[in-house]
Amino acid sequence: MTTTALQQTNDGKAGAATRINLNWPERYLSIASGVKLSLSGIKNLFKRPFGSIIKLGAGGYLLNRGITGHCELYSQMGKHTTSPVNINIRSSFTVNKPREDVYSFWRKLENLPLFMNHLESVDQIDEQRSHWVLKLPTGIANVSWDAEIVHDVPGELIGWSSLPGSVIDNAGKVRFRDSFHDNGTLVDVVISYQPPAGGFGASLAHVLNPVFKNMVDKDVQNFKQYMDLAEVEDVVIIV
Repeated sequence: MTTTALQQTNDGKAGAATRINLNWPERYLSIASGVKLSLSGIKNLFKRPFGSIIKLGAGGYLLNRGITGHCELYSQMGKHTTSPVNINIRSSFTVNKPREDVYSFWRKLENLPLFMNHLESVDQIDEQRSHWVLKLPTGIANVSWDAEIVHDVPGELIGWSSLPGSVIDNAGKVRFRDSFHDNGTLVDVVISYQPPAGGFGASLAHVLNPVFKNMVDKDVQNFKQYMDLAEVEDVVIIV
């Protein structure tokens, strides 16, 4: 083989490797789902042709996704490697409510799933500790962890962090300040999710993907809309 041909071969392998942006647990899941959909489509092709064609198309897509290890949607959203996507959300906005009301609402962590759709539930264990359940796609077991309040300045700051050994590391900080122009509140939010190291953490890394990142970012923005639309009396009742 000539030097040029060898270089082209190596470049081709390198190019294929750089296209892989799915880790093996997610590839296995895609292949299994693709096989299931394809078999269902073939089985009912003559009874329900339209639905079967859709299943065959979806099954083929999932099979290709699993076999090649490449997801074009992930690529378009900036994920080009198999490394887990660490979710880091930073957002600032103004809420048309007094600072004490906004702080009190967020301090009761059980209120978070009201506007954060990626959370199934947050249950208070005591004044400092809480139990979080992440909402996952249908058919996948729930992922949960315990967290504790690590910083609490009434009316000004709330900071929390997952306890050591959690399946998914989660931390957040929310700062509340009086708005300069009205009676509203400036809210600065920082939230992060990160899978733990090791094989078990890698098996859950598909949860933290670009789609999930966008979901968390949207959920944080939902807080402003939720509070702006809520009456002060409702907020007090919820708290």
